[in-house]
Amino acid sequence: MRTLLQTTLLLPVLLLGTAQAIAAPPERMLVFTHTAGFRHDSIPTAVATLQTLATGERMVADHSEDPGAFTAANLARYRVVVFASTTGDVLDADQQAALEGFIGRGGGFVGVHAAADTEYGWPWYGQLVGAWFKAHPPGLQDTQVQPERDGRAHGTPWPIRDELYNYRDNPRGRVQVVATVDERRYEGGSMGADHPITWCHRFGGGRSWYTGLGHDEAVYRNPQFLAQLRQGVRYAAGRAPTC
Repeated sequence: MRTLLQTTLLLPVLLLGTAQAIAAPPERMLVFTHTAGFRHDSIPTAVATLQTLATGERMVADHSEDPGAFTAANLARYRVVVFASTTGDVLDADQQAALEGFIGRGGGFVGVHAAADTEYGWPWYGQLVGAWFKAHPPGLQDTQVQPERDGRAHGTPWPIRDELYNYRDNPRGRVQVVATVDERRYEGGSMGADHPITWCHRFGGGRSWYTGLGHDEAVYRNPQFLAQLRQGVRYAAGRAPTC
């Protein structure tokens, strides 16, 4: 049985630990949506969705259109940086160096849809994302998404209607493929029987996760897509060992 003296001595330690736990700031995620090319109407929905997912993960998601946010000092505040349908040349050389340093220090990256249609003149960025956009069939089309695990189909395919990207090359072999799409179910696919659409990899000291889905606003109400995106955020933040 504790004596009154022992309890008195222990109480400040317990209170200090509780205060430190309460005062610990939440991890933060920067959602970047600057565009220097085509601008997607779904960007506000993507931002709101990512903010909701962040809240569910007890994170805070800040949204910015300003490339000036990419400094070493500012990025040090964040655990994850998201490029949500960015397009074109969005960062200058100093800002690029800041993102490279952020990843090098163990930061996480999430790319959504047109993140693959960004920074074609920056080879490091292409390696970070995993593959660059090449083209897409016109309009929205219906197909199925087949989840993968360890290079094999895993789980039940689920339906999607979206703009379906073709990439300049197949990233398999450089990344861990999370899901593919079935080109037999729509017109205009150019990657054949193996068409990755979502993937992840460790890169440059950090972690990267990308999905080609997310053009259409309705996709952000698809529960399977939301579960996939949540896992991507968790992986990039280092909260999940697999993606």
